[in-house]
Amino acid sequence: MEPGQCSGSKEDDVAWAKLVPADSRYSEVYIRCGDATVCSEVSSSSAEKFTWCEITPSSEKDSATIRNLSSNGIIVDGNIVEEEAVDIKSGTEVISGPDKEGYLCYTFKVIPFEIRNKKNVQIVLDVEHAKCSICLNIWHDVVTVAPCLHNFCNGCFSEWLRRSSTRSRDNVQNVVCPQCRANVHSVGKNHFLRNIEEAILQTHSSLKRSDEEIALLDTYASIKSNLVLGRQKNPSRKRPLSLSSDESNITDLPCPQCGTEFGGFRCSPGTAHLQCQGCGGLMPSRPNNGVPQHCLGCDRAFCAAYWCSQGVDSSEFDLICHRDTFKPISERTISRIPDLVHQNNPYERDITERCIQQTGKTPQAVISEWITKFDNKQIDRSRLQINHGETITSQTHLCYFFRQMRSTGRTVGMVTSVVPSTTMLNMLGKGTMCAVRQEAIHE
Repeated sequence: MEPGQCSGSKEDDVAWAKLVPADSRYSEVYIRCGDATVCSEVSSSSAEKFTWCEITPSSEKDSATIRNLSSNGIIVDGNIVEEEAVDIKSGTEVISGPDKEGYLCYTFKVIPFEIRNKKNVQIVLDVEHAKCSICLNIWHDVVTVAPCLHNFCNGCFSEWLRRSSTRSRDNVQNVVCPQCRANVHSVGKNHFLRNIEEAILQTHSSLKRSDEEIALLDTYASIKSNLVLGRQKNPSRKRPLSLSSDESNITDLPCPQCGTEFGGFRCSPGTAHLQCQGCGGLMPSRPNNGVPQHCLGCDRAFCAAYWCSQGVDSSEFDLICHRDTFKPISERTISRIPDLVHQNNPYERDITERCIQQTGKTPQAVISEWITKFDNKQIDRSRLQINHGETITSQTHLCYFFRQMRSTGRTVGMVTSVVPSTTMLNMLGKGTMCAVRQEAIHE
């Protein structure tokens, strides 16, 4: 079957071409193998849809034939078409009426044959169900609130949270869902719906917002990981206190600072909490405290640095992460090349180890040189498969789990040449992937 032709059976519903509106407020019109007629809006003054033309595929690549079906003429590449059929190709401008003023302008595009024949799972979804009820646009960086499970743009809900949260008589923070007005207990990013969000925008490009709108929305977004709001009625036994005998009557609390002051801070009943991705425990959300609570590489919450800054010892409380779980890149040390490098390939790891040994340098010395070059921006950060690559420095806190995940598979660092082959090193083992150029080693 030639590109542009249709089989006429199960493929009848496959779109082989589309009309892209010049006005982004209108949706793209798909032309399917089983139905050559085009029914869409024709006038900017009315939302009513009319059948106004018929487009059939041609044997030639990226071409078709258009025939006017309306009582008025249409304009094809500046020429009025009344009853005759006219050949068109990808890029042809089609106006749905006899005049440019008042009628919609479309661009005809043939969908590439390869894209048409991708065997993807098709889900019927009304785009109205994928819109944020605050801004009435398709979700951007979608978050889901619990327990009602309604979905919003991260920026929209973050701004709602900032402006509309209230406190009850017992000082508990109350936030209601903007859609159903139910009390919100927690909110977090929804990665599954984000994939759907992206698929919708790829299909309906006219629904995309401007870059300026997206940038503004991102400045409002404050939800990086699961955020627990208010006080739970029956908090689970996350961090049992190591109490002396005269304090044994104190009930278990969701986090060490709920009920006890540490580092000059004590949680109020309405303090919002973050759930640590390492241990599952809670810590108060304090974005202005100056202590990182999120891994900049994966945007997930980790508690180790925060509790260390507050003087809380992990031996006193269960489920508080060890400090090594979340600390700056520069504070990590190694004595040997870890087993996880080169996707657990011992042969390549041995070659890399011998190359470094021949230089007389230790792995730690190589890492120190790499960190210096990293801070001096001598390394192409676009190759790093991490979030916020341009803002990360040697003093940036990164989590152990993020680095371990990256070191077992894809490249997270600098590809370099080390004789006799091109190799990748995870010089920290539990740290950042990097490599060393031969000339750099011999300096």
